[in-house]
Amino acid sequence: MKANKSMWLRGAAIAAAVLAVVGCASTPIPNEKIAVAKDSVQRAEQSGAPEFAPVELAAAKDKLNRAEKAASDREAQPATMLAEQAEVDAQLAEATATKQKSHKAAMEFDASMQTLRQESMRNSQAPQ
Repeated sequence: MKANKSMWLRGAAIAAAVLAVVGCASTPIPNEKIAVAKDSVQRAEQSGAPEFAPVELAAAKDKLNRAEKAASDREAQPATMLAEQAEVDAQLAEATATKQKSHKAAMEFDASMQTLRQESMRNSQAPQ
């Protein structure tokens, strides 16, 4: 009876150890988070970030590449963290590009209005 109980305890300990190892190793790779980060980087590129927010876009791309590498190495925790950071950096790049483009358009509009004012003044002062 004592041997039976000892074998049962040993079996339970082995099963618990196996479950602990499997539980640690089964953290899912964040493929969805990486896909979301990729989409954010693409949106940033399309919004003009290569021209208006190159530093922010470069940071997003670097973190996305590192997230993909971590995922391929089955390192779920770093992959998740890097994918989330890449998404935020890409959103910042997109927002920065949008702001810069708006500012540039406003400056061009102001310059056009100034030119029109000058033309109007010249035409109103010309002898008729």
